[in-house]
Amino acid sequence: MENTQNNNYNANQTNGSMPQGNPNYGAPQGNPNYGAPQGYSRYEEPPIPAKYKPISMWGYFGYQLLFSIPFIGFIFILILAFGGHNENVKNFARSQFCWLIIVIIIAGIVGLVYGTLMATGAAGGVNF
Repeated sequence: MENTQNNNYNANQTNGSMPQGNPNYGAPQGNPNYGAPQGYSRYEEPPIPAKYKPISMWGYFGYQLLFSIPFIGFIFILILAFGGHNENVKNFARSQFCWLIIVIIIAGIVGLVYGTLMATGAAGGVNF
């Protein structure tokens, strides 16, 4: 009789491996939605708030086109960077604003160097 009990015990052991086909392995017993937000199944995603909705590829294309219009684009960059309704649009406008600042700084440095060269005559006989 004792031998039969040992054989049954050994047959039910997993030898240290996880049981196959059990998606709730390691979850507390009786809670199939362990780890999911309250009110949702483990297999469905909660809805994304409008503030964090992703922008489509065409959305990025349209914003890039809008931002490239002289003067008007700069105004829209400022409006969307500091008062945008969507975090993704706001971050995209901020990145465009940073690029614009970098381009203005580089253009200013190049203009100063070129102006200094022209004023001192170091540019030689080169006519621009």
